[in-house]
Amino acid sequence: MVGRSRLRRPVVLAAFEGWNDAADAATSAIDHIAEAYDTTPAFDIDSDDFYDYQIVRPRVVNGAEGRELEWPTTSLNVAHHPDRDLILVSGPEPNLHWKQYCRTLVTAFRGFEPEMVIMLGAMLTDTPHSRPLPVSGTTSDHGLAQSLGLEANNYEGPTGITGVLGDACRKAGLREVSLWASVPHYVASPPNPKATLALISRVEDLLDLALDLGDLPELAKAWQRGVDELAAEDSDISDYIDSLEAQQDETDLPSATGDSIAAEFQRYLRRREQKGR
Repeated sequence: MVGRSRLRRPVVLAAFEGWNDAADAATSAIDHIAEAYDTTPAFDIDSDDFYDYQIVRPRVVNGAEGRELEWPTTSLNVAHHPDRDLILVSGPEPNLHWKQYCRTLVTAFRGFEPEMVIMLGAMLTDTPHSRPLPVSGTTSDHGLAQSLGLEANNYEGPTGITGVLGDACRKAGLREVSLWASVPHYVASPPNPKATLALISRVEDLLDLALDLGDLPELAKAWQRGVDELAAEDSDISDYIDSLEAQQDETDLPSATGDSIAAEFQRYLRRREQKGR
């Protein structure tokens, strides 16, 4: 168990399997960070109150001590980055008692006293796989939106556990941000390392922090080459992707100014310098 007095400038990063996690891109980002750093378990939430085991079933695994049961649960772990501690939250989206579930997590978050709670998600969109996958950043805190260059969250419509938890955090006085990666709908099957890399890069930018990317850049390039090869075998899909590329290029052109590119490059260099220290 990790005591809050030992945490350094903690930030919460949370992702949930299911509706909020197209191609498993968001939970894969949490898994990658957990594997990249020394990570200490904090605690698991008791699954009996929140999961329908006929929908999210336990799994039988062969462990070091023989066959074991793994129950679906939400785990909180602390990844010890050299510059700050990252509280990693991951698990299936709950089936039951969402209000109680969010109260449980918010109580845990407040105990850690995080500077920010960042929800990670991924959604299927019309973005082409061959272009940078967009990551939208929103918050309900208008001051935070201005200071971090995020959009005000004015979404209306159905939501998942990330939206409910974000609202609970806001009402509890915690600064909350949601980052959503766009996943091409025509290649929705996991994994999608390019979307995972896009989310992690956006977290880097948001926190002005260099994270260990490992082999994610190479995996993302290999994934894109594989989709290129599949698309080349079907002229209809190839034509469709061409149309998506043209639409995105036209939409993004006004924002691709020299100043914005230079600013992004400076942020990249600063993060890499931090990593090299």
